[in-house]
Amino acid sequence: MKVDVLLGLQWGDEGKGKIVDYLSPNYDIIARFQGGPNAGHTLVINGEKTVLHIIPSGIFREDVQNVIGNGVVIDPTILLKEIDGLKAKGLSLNNLLIAKKAHLILPTHRYLDAASENAKGKEKIGSTLKGIGPTYMDKTGRNGLRVGDILTPNFKEKYQALKDKHLALLQIYPNIDFDLEGEEKAFLASIERMKSLQMVDGPYFINQALKKGKRILAEGAQGSMLDIDYGTYPYVTSSNTVTAGVCTGLGVAPKNIGKVIGISKAYCTRVGSGTFPSELFDKNAEELQRVGHEFGATTGRPRRCGWIDIPQLKYAIMINGVDEICLTKIDVMNEFETFEAVDSYELDGQQTTQIPFEVNDSIKVNTKSFKGWNKDIPSRNHNDLPAEAANYINYLEQELETPINLISVGPGREEIIIK
Repeated sequence: MKVDVLLGLQWGDEGKGKIVDYLSPNYDIIARFQGGPNAGHTLVINGEKTVLHIIPSGIFREDVQNVIGNGVVIDPTILLKEIDGLKAKGLSLNNLLIAKKAHLILPTHRYLDAASENAKGKEKIGSTLKGIGPTYMDKTGRNGLRVGDILTPNFKEKYQALKDKHLALLQIYPNIDFDLEGEEKAFLASIERMKSLQMVDGPYFINQALKKGKRILAEGAQGSMLDIDYGTYPYVTSSNTVTAGVCTGLGVAPKNIGKVIGISKAYCTRVGSGTFPSELFDKNAEELQRVGHEFGATTGRPRRCGWIDIPQLKYAIMINGVDEICLTKIDVMNEFETFEAVDSYELDGQQTTQIPFEVNDSIKVNTKSFKGWNKDIPSRNHNDLPAEAANYINYLEQELETPINLISVGPGREEIIIK
């Protein structure tokens, strides 16, 4: 058996949570391989909305094991709130496991995140202020605390040493309001509760499951264009969001990577700062935002909206080795008389379909226009798609040289067309 992968092809918010939930009955294990509570995976089940931040999106399938991998960074307070919320919905959470090598987000990580972002002024990168960046910095700087550390007798000494380091670093930033005492109290209480959760040696667990023939789906957070190496740097997240991140985030050898499923909206969005070549600033942007309910699941911030970007998607497909695509939110396009797709860029007077080294505001876009279908897509049969919608999907498949096998036509669990 191999580990299949599902990840976002744009700047995040593509609808990964819904698709993981939909596909999870086909798997024995769903495993998050990177990111942290800066993620917001939205599921709508029987009309009820749930937003997951750290817990994998297969958690509602009680016969499927859900693993928080060692590439994830965990805020214990947020994790326990998420667990309590799911238990209130009637879930047992007996199918939740946590890798011991996953790193912990301390209150002072969030303090540093907020202070650093505040100090940037107009140069803010759009951090979610969840402490993600400082935690990954400590991880690579070999200072971090891991989940397994909470079971060691000298955990409090380790915690105090890292906290003291953070307090010293905070002296370089202007002062901000942060209730460290209250946050620390909640953190330590959550650490005590975490000790009763199921913990595993992640790489051994995953690889032994593969040997036993278990079917595993690796779930990504954020999107490919936010990858620390391959995204629109420096306006990126702090982890590897691409397929390669599965190997380091779960302890899987490259030869054990199976099918890669990429998720893309029928248009494009971005939260926070950073260049966004296909961004719109007209009534079309307002319509996409309104109909698509484009507000961050984690931050509540309005998402910037634009047309789908073919050069950007080709790039993401290339670096991820995408085998098939799931196209989401095509129902948002139901009301448009016409809409467009970016098919190439113009940079320094030259036309290109490649992402340049630095993605900045000097990029101009060339677009192709499409006729809308001006009707709902209630059917779950691919053959019943409006001709205009089918034409758009065929265009995307040809340009991206990748099949679109799943099409989401609404937020609900079953609102999916299988090609």
